[in-house]
Amino acid sequence: MGVLGQVAIVRAFAAGPPPPVAPTDRPVASRAMDLSTLTTIRYVAADGVATITLERPDHYNAFTTAMCDEMAATWAHVRSDDSVRAVVVTGSGEKAFCTGIDRSEVPADDGVEFSFDPLTYRDPGGRLGPRSNECWKPVIAAINGMACGGAFYLLGEADILVAADHATFFDPHVTYGMPAVFEPALMLQHMPFGEVMRMTLLGNHERISAARALEIGLVTEVVPAAALATTAQRIAAAIASQPPAAVQASLRSLWAARELTRSQMLDAGNTFLNLAMSKEALAEGQAVFASGQRIDPKIR
Repeated sequence: MGVLGQVAIVRAFAAGPPPPVAPTDRPVASRAMDLSTLTTIRYVAADGVATITLERPDHYNAFTTAMCDEMAATWAHVRSDDSVRAVVVTGSGEKAFCTGIDRSEVPADDGVEFSFDPLTYRDPGGRLGPRSNECWKPVIAAINGMACGGAFYLLGEADILVAADHATFFDPHVTYGMPAVFEPALMLQHMPFGEVMRMTLLGNHERISAARALEIGLVTEVVPAAALATTAQRIAAAIASQPPAAVQASLRSLWAARELTRSQMLDAGNTFLNLAMSKEALAEGQAVFASGQRIDPKIR
């Protein structure tokens, strides 16, 4: 759903009870999701933070149909679980965060298969990310190695990206004779146009280092690999410690502001404020202020 559609729904919520949600063909997880059924990812949650780990290290955490199904179900679970206030997404091992689709899962004769109907095609990676699954809780991506191609379905929809110092970013599509379409479009949320263009057109011939990713604003912090998980969890825990309505309304406002014009966003701003502002939330904030206790912030 686009941001304009989201704003329309936000206005509808402010005006009265939301309309019934139409059924979709996305997998839906219950609040008590059976973690034992997950085979390609690992999910743990504690103290308001859920951690999703892509669990195919022997395949550089490339995604399969099964992983897409499990990710969609997991985002549905996160969306419905009020105890989860922030999410960390990472990959297993130190070699790769995710290297896109697992090409071994695509059937082919003589190494080539092409069958495409533009009217019915649904890109498999489109079910990996939180926004595509209408989950609007803060997501921190902890990039623990290579991130390329279809990994950008996740990174493009994450809110805060942090990277290990050995992480690299590239898009191999054109090298293998495939147009890069959805992935670079998503990465424009995090990278300057020229950098996305260069990464897209150079394919396998060049990789963006973690240091360069920090320079261009793709990631907000680079840390040694051993400190990556701790860093991502610290960010998520800080976010989760704050009133969730204020956090989620702020998150949605910023995503909306990227796509709306300035005047449209300012017009919609009061609606976001109305959704998240309440006597209870303000009282909670006032109690924190009046306590005299102050947070000792990390300076970066």
